Parts: sequence; structure tokens; C-alpha cells
Amino acid sequence: MDVESDMVRQIRALDSDMQTLVYENYNKFISATDTIRKMKNDFKKMEDEMDGLAANMAVITEFSASISSTLQERHQHITKLSGVHTLLRKLQFLFELPARLNKCIELKAYAQAVSYHSKARSVLHQYQHMPSFHGIQTDCQAIMAGLADTLRQRFRDSSSSTQELSECVELLLSLEEPAHLLCDEFLAHGRGRLASHLSDLEGSGDVLEFVDRGCGGFISDSCLLAASYQALFCKEPGSTAQMAEEKLTKFLEELSEGYFELVEIRLRQEKSLGDNSLLVRALDRFHRRLQAPSKLVPGCGFNRRGTEIVVRVAQERLAQYLQALKDFFQGCLTDVRQALAAPRVPGKEAPALGELLAGLSASVLNQIKTVLAAVHLFTAKDVAFSDKPYFKGEFCSQGVREGLIVAFIKSICQTARQFCESPGEKGANTPPVLLLLLSRLCLDYETSTISYILTLTDEQFLGQDHSPVTPVSSLCSLARSTAQTLLNQYVKSQGLVVSQMLRKSVETRDWVATIEPRNVRAVMKRVVEDVTGVDVQVGLLYEEGVRKAHSSDSSKRTFSVYSSSRLQGRYAQSYTPSAPLDTNLLSNIQKLFSERIDIFSTVQFNKVSILTGIIKISLKTFLECVRLRTFGRYGLQQIQVDCHYLQLYLWRFVSDENLVHCLLDEVVGSAAHRCLDPLPMEQSVIEVICERG
Repeated sequence: MDVESDMVRQIRALDSDMQTLVYENYNKFISATDTIRKMKNDFKKMEDEMDGLAANMAVITEFSASISSTLQERHQHITKLSGVHTLLRKLQFLFELPARLNKCIELKAYAQAVSYHSKARSVLHQYQHMPSFHGIQTDCQAIMAGLADTLRQRFRDSSSSTQELSECVELLLSLEEPAHLLCDEFLAHGRGRLASHLSDLEGSGDVLEFVDRGCGGFISDSCLLAASYQALFCKEPGSTAQMAEEKLTKFLEELSEGYFELVEIRLRQEKSLGDNSLLVRALDRFHRRLQAPSKLVPGCGFNRRGTEIVVRVAQERLAQYLQALKDFFQGCLTDVRQALAAPRVPGKEAPALGELLAGLSASVLNQIKTVLAAVHLFTAKDVAFSDKPYFKGEFCSQGVREGLIVAFIKSICQTARQFCESPGEKGANTPPVLLLLLSRLCLDYETSTISYILTLTDEQFLGQDHSPVTPVSSLCSLARSTAQTLLNQYVKSQGLVVSQMLRKSVETRDWVATIEPRNVRAVMKRVVEDVTGVDVQVGLLYEEGVRKAHSSDSSKRTFSVYSSSRLQGRYAQSYTPSAPLDTNLLSNIQKLFSERIDIFSTVQFNKVSILTGIIKISLKTFLECVRLRTFGRYGLQQIQVDCHYLQLYLWRFVSDENLVHCLLDEVVGSAAHRCLDPLPMEQSVIEVICERG
């Protein structure tokens, strides 16, 4: 029942919706019927009006045809009269032409006169066989010849402007003057004006003002002259235009040669390196202003010549910066030498080598960075010539990297080597400590600085050139080799200083007549003091290094030649003229079992190796000097005391204490061999004297 009642309710709702839809559609149908009926009425009225309009048009057409047929004869007559009138006006213009031309010339309306004559010229030429027209033509030719003379005078006037020259040339061309002569005269007039600009350039101020004056004068007038010339002589393609273009190109090439020479000379005079931006701005402006004449006259090569000048100036600038870096490094070395040579003020410490080295290294590195920043302006994006192939490639790799930075690093090494390789000039007065400092500087360059500088350069100057460049490893090898040479020279120099003291102490003493030793000679104390000072000095720049293990009694060793009282007595009693055979035999047998000492072996980059080299040279000199002297008993004993004193202190400086012991053993042995009465001193007495000394 619920379903049935729900269905009845839906049927009633559907019936109601259907009735509403039928009613609405019926109303729309009635409205559409009314609209169609109204449109039929409107179209009927329109058809009636169109019929009336067609009838009126037919009447008008018929009436117009009637009028045309009536006026046809009169129209032909009027046309004939109009032609006669036009002819009479032309004849009147021809008869009045001489007077008109004179009036225009009197009013200086030269263009109007040329225009009048151009209009009548063909007619006069056509009818020149008639007497009346021949007379008019003769008068006009005479008048225009005078006008041509006037125009030529204005054309040759040096005070005439470029615009006035253009007007004169245009009028003369209209008067059929020869084009090639006008070309030559036009260019000759322009030559004077451009030459005056070149003369004015010789007295300019700074480089930017110079470029501005050159561009604003010579370049601007060249562009104006070229544009006017081309507008006059190169309008239409043909042989005349080609001839004119060739003359213009040759003319500009000749004059621009002088301009470019002046510009290059002035730019080369710019030696100040303080503000490189001024020179770069001048080059940029110079290069930009050459674009206009290059586009006007492509054959003159303005752009190419300008780029060549910019490239040469940039190359010379790099050379100037390289020389500036060299001078700066020399100045830094001078400052270091003065600091090292300056007398010590009481109460004030001497400058620390570490600080001097750090200051020198930092100053040079900062100067390199400053120079790189200055030359980087040549490749800035806002600079017009930076997109040229040279500045994208060769300038970066061969110019900056190789020609500036690599060359400067090589110069540092070369300058440092000069202190070693020119003993007659620089090396004679070179303080050894400077050699030590420079060796450490070169070693630091080999370790890190060179790699850092070249990486910095490559990052700032990303060149597109694939030319071969110096590898970092090659420069590092050069720096290490230089450091080694300097360090070897330092060891030789310091060894020579100590050797000189020892040599003089041996050569200036009478070893035969000397008294019994009571103390250590002062020179030995001085040697120990100097070696200690060198040890402190080297320790400020180099690491300690590796030593061999020391024995527990390093400072108390005795010398093997007289280490036993039994041997002492034996050799003391048997020292006769035949005794040296036994002594020499004993010495030679001892040498067979001792290690060979290489005095000038390669020095390592550490303190122990450096001190070992100095001590080896010093003791070897001491040994050779002793071999050349003759000793008495007390002379031998003094040598024993001195050598024991050196043994007490020098062993701690070397890598192997046996080295010092062997050399000093040879010294005592040589003294014993050269002794007339070889009676050695007791070891206990030697130790007491050395401890007291």
C-alpha cells in the first residue's frame, strides 16, 4: 500500500510538470508566430522602397548621358585650350629662365637655381637648333658656369663646414661636374680638418682625456666625412660608386695610420701602475668608438687596427707588472737585509727570522693578488674588447699565467740563485742568514705557495686557449732545487766562517815553542758559541730532524790514538827518526776500520743536517790545517785539550756523534804524527782543564 501511494504521488507530480512544460512551450510558440508575421510586413515595405530606388537610378543615368552628349564638343575644345595654356606657361618659364637664374644667384638660392636649370635643360637641348631657344640655352649655360665657379670657391674654402661642403658637392654633381675630381677635392678638404685634430692630440692630458679628444675629434669627423661622402658619391651601385668607395678607403687608411701611431705612443707612455682601471677605461672607450667607422667603411680596417693596439698595450702592461713584481721583491729583500744588518738596540730584541719570513712571504703574495686584480680588469664583462679571442684565450694562459705569474716565480728563484752563483758581485756581501731565509721561502713555495698562486690564477682567468703551459710540478721542482742550492751555500758560508777562525788559530801560533796548556783556547769557545748561535738561527726556520741514538758517555769519550797509557808509554819511548813508520802504520790501519766521511754531502731540509754540514766543513778545515804544522809536546797537548772541548759540545748538534769523534780523532792523530816529542796529556788532566774552561 505504501508503494502504491508513493507511486500515485510521483505520477501526479509528473503530470503537473508536464502540464507546466506544455504551457511554457505554447507561450513561446505564440511569440514566435507573432515575430514571423511582423518580419513579413517589414520585408514587404522594403521591397517597395527598393523598387522606387531602382526607378530613380534609371532616371538619373538617362539624364547624365544626355548632359555628356551635349557637352562633348565643348570638353574637347576646353582640353585643347588647356594644353595651349600649359605650353605657353612653359614657354614663358623658358623665356624668363635667365632672369630667374640671376635672381636666385643674387639671393644665394643656389639649390633653387640648379633645380630650375635641371627642369629646363632637356627641353633647351632638344630645341637648341631654333634661334630663340639657342639664345636662351647660351645665356643659361653662361649663368650656370658662373654658379659652378662660385660653388667651387665655396667648396675649396677651408672654413666651410662639412654640411656646406656636402651641399656644394651635391649641386656640382647636378651640374654634371666630373665625379672623380669632386671626390678628390672633397677628401682633400677633409684631410686638412682631420690633420688639425691629430695636431691637437699631441698636447693632451691624462690618457682618458687623450682618448676622449681623439674620439670626439678625429673619429667623429672621420665618421661624418665618410657618411657625407657616401651619401654624395656612393648612392647608386655602379662604377662611379666603386671608384668613390676605393678612394675613401685609401684616404681613411692613410690618415688613420697617423692617428693610431699617436694613440699607441700615448698609451705606451702610461707607466703608472697605481690605477689600472684608468687605462682599461681608455682602451675600452677607444675600442668602442672605432665600431662606427668600421661599419661605415668596412675596408679601412679600423676595428682590426684598434684591436691590435689594445692587444699590444695589454701585453706591455703585463710586462710592466712583471717588472713591478720583480722590483717589489727586490725591495722586500733590501728591507730584509737592512733588518738583518741593523745594529741591535740595547734592550730591544733582534727581528725574529720567522717574522721576517712570514712578512716577506705575505707581502709578495699580497702583491701578486693585487696585480692579478689589476690585470683582471682586461677581461671584465663590461669591457668591449674582452670578448675578443685573444683576451678569452692567449691573454689568460700565455699572458697572465705564463708571462706574468710563472715568469715571476722563476724570477724569484733566479734572484735567489744569484746570491749563490755570483760570489764576485752579489754573493760577496750576502749575509748567510739571508741565504737561510730564502731557502726556507723557496721550500715553502715548493710545498704550497706555488700551487695556491697558480690555482688562484687559473680560477680568475679561465682561458679558452689550449696552448701548453708550465706544469705546477716543474715550478715546484725549480723552487726545491733553488732551496737546496741556497741551503748548500748557507752551509758552506757558515762553515767557512768557522773554518776561518780555526785556520787562523792554527796558522798564527808557534806550536813547537808553546807553553804547557792550562786552559781551552778562546777560539774554541768562540767556535762553540758560533755553532750554538747557528743552531738557534736555523731552529727558527727549520724542523729538528732525525738523530742517531746517543751513547750514555758521548761527552766523555777519549781519542783512540792515545786512549791507553800503555800505548802512550810505548810511543813516547820509541819516538826516534824511525818511529813514524809505526805511527803511520797504526793510523792507516785505524782508517781502514773507520767510516768514510763525505764532507760536502747533500744537506737535508732540517736543523740537524744543516749543523752537521757546517761542523763537518769546520772540523775538516781544522784537520787539514793541523796536517800542515809541526808540533812540540805542549802543542800536541793543547790540541788534545781543544779537541776534547769541542767534543764536549759539538756532538749534540750533529746527526751522528761518531762523525765528530772520528774527525777530532783524526785531528789529534795528525797532530801526534807531526809532533817532535809526542807525549800526550793524561785524560783526567784534560777533563779538569775543559771543565774549568
